[in-house]
Amino acid sequence: MMFGFQHSKKLKRVAVLAALPLICLFSGQVKAEELGVAVVPTQIIYPGEAVEADKLESVDVTNPNLLDGYARKVSEIEGLISTRTLLPGRTIMVSALREPYTVRRGDKIILVYDNDGLRITASGTPLADAITGALIKARNTDTGVIISGTVMADGSLLVAQK
Repeated sequence: MMFGFQHSKKLKRVAVLAALPLICLFSGQVKAEELGVAVVPTQIIYPGEAVEADKLESVDVTNPNLLDGYARKVSEIEGLISTRTLLPGRTIMVSALREPYTVRRGDKIILVYDNDGLRITASGTPLADAITGALIKARNTDTGVIISGTVMADGSLLVAQK
């Protein structure tokens, strides 16, 4: 008998908690203007594909339970690369996007060693895809030696000093 009473009490609590967002929305406590806008795709964007402005639209947020971390402006995500399939009409989580790679594995790059006025350059190939600022390994194509360095914005690799 005691078990049945506790079970129905839990069901009532769950029902009230589930209805709470609707109660708040219709009682005027949460207004649509306060929820803001979100960016959603107008067509499917596949992993590895660039997010372009013509594939996006801004919509009003109507769900007060929407988790934070979604894109609010087209300008903040335009040009980024999708790491997941983005579906039309669904919010885009910023964590599902990444910066485009500055260097790709196997590309030809310039290795730069710079130390107090001494600057040595050589040709090399990165051993991994990487964005600007990442520490990666690369192979010197002349000697075959593998070195570590930081990817620079121009696509070169600043060799790490030991």
